[in-house]
Amino acid sequence: MIVITAPTGNIGRHLLSRLLESAPAAGEELRVIVRDPARLPDAAHGRVEVVTGSHAEADVLDRAFEGADAVFWLVPPDASLTPYDAYSGFTLPALDALAAHGVGHVVGVSALGRGTPLAERAGLVTASLAMDGLLAGTGVAYRALACPSFFENLLEEVGSIREKGVFTDSVDADRKAPMVAVADIAATAAGLLLNRSWTGTGSVPVLGPQDLFPHDLARIMTEQLGRPVRYERQPLDELSTTLVGLGLNEAFVQGIVDMKRAKDAGLDAGVARTADTASPTGFAQWCTQTLEPAVLEAS
Repeated sequence: MIVITAPTGNIGRHLLSRLLESAPAAGEELRVIVRDPARLPDAAHGRVEVVTGSHAEADVLDRAFEGADAVFWLVPPDASLTPYDAYSGFTLPALDALAAHGVGHVVGVSALGRGTPLAERAGLVTASLAMDGLLAGTGVAYRALACPSFFENLLEEVGSIREKGVFTDSVDADRKAPMVAVADIAATAAGLLLNRSWTGTGSVPVLGPQDLFPHDLARIMTEQLGRPVRYERQPLDELSTTLVGLGLNEAFVQGIVDMKRAKDAGLDAGVARTADTASPTGFAQWCTQTLEPAVLEAS
């Protein structure tokens, strides 16, 4: 029995789709925790056990983890909370449930940076790494998927890309860094959940096929979308003012700012890309499959 949290989110929906295809042949049953079962894909109806509710709630977890062998754990960050509450606070009820039901394996979505000098002052990343520590401390076999920034973050820029030909971030234009497609994260998670021969605790980097400069992203988007796209760097103080103005928790906003500052200082550059840490989806492919349809739809 594999339990999937956040099965309708960016990563979870890809994971659920993969496991619906591959779990039956492996003799695995699937159970999902979801607030709104109506959002599950049609393919899941009648093929997964559904526990309705939030995986921040102890009673929901108690029902979901009963008889479970493995759990996919993803925290959807809540910008109304502090970083600690959004990650560790959210996860605390799971610690008791994992122990009470003897769950053997957990795969969690986390971030790059552990063991680097920047890890303790990286805002949301620091909070995510602390969450990993809590889960690993339960005694389960735990693998943290250590991820860089997602290609999918650019979907927040669709309007600006379409209307102005501009996307923004706070990193230096000369900072090259790994980026990854969420589908590749889901594929790695599926492999770990289905083949549970691993023990102990550790991280599994998922780095995408190559490091990219912001101007690489602009060039590839220009080529794939057939319209000029350029990068503009946004000052961190401007980003902070904008997010606070939108009503986000000020401590959470500071966590975003600290994370982006750490990434600009090389937080994501500490892991070498190898055959084991690379993932296949390139940015041009992602643009064709995901960004271009979103831009056209917005048009």
